[in-house]
Amino acid sequence: MDRNQQELRDIEATGDLLERALKLAGLVSRVFREAGWDLVVVGGSAVEFYTEGSYMSGDIDFCRRTLAPIPLRRAQDLMAALGASGGPRSWKLAGLYVDLLGLLENEARTPCRTLASPCGAVTVMPAELAVVERALLAFYPQPSEEARAVAKKLLAVCLSGATPVDWSEVSRLARLPDFNIETDLESLKREVARELGPEA
Repeated sequence: MDRNQQELRDIEATGDLLERALKLAGLVSRVFREAGWDLVVVGGSAVEFYTEGSYMSGDIDFCRRTLAPIPLRRAQDLMAALGASGGPRSWKLAGLYVDLLGLLENEARTPCRTLASPCGAVTVMPAELAVVERALLAFYPQPSEEARAVAKKLLAVCLSGATPVDWSEVSRLARLPDFNIETDLESLKREVARELGPEA
């Protein structure tokens, strides 16, 4: 049995869903990296990792950092070698969905974060960008209590210092025309800070 299959068995036997997702993200990242493509965890999956499971997305969303596209057949072959079903952009593996979304759109000046997993390094979108994206979803195209709750969980871990954030970069991103969410984000940030109390 090769290394990938051994790690996959370990992942399937992992009961904790956050740990399972992190291991699987590490395995998939390593397989694609070895094939020439760097992947970055984005969206709700990034929030899941930053909040250490306070929010669980139920899937792992990747974008590619490498400009060169990943041919669908090549992606299918790589995932099939791990035993995944589905495709060509969404697979099921070890009880989780793995989605390959396209080229990373990253307006942040702060770097992506790297998390260690037993199966390989996991690159995650900048926390600053994740905060702004989640705030946008909380208010637009219409207010969403579900999205607001997710944004608050991410803000809470950032304000508490568990996930370090460059707040000046958050403000810069929020002011960009792509987001235009600064006022709403600042209001939500103050609300979370009040709820956290002196520890924030």
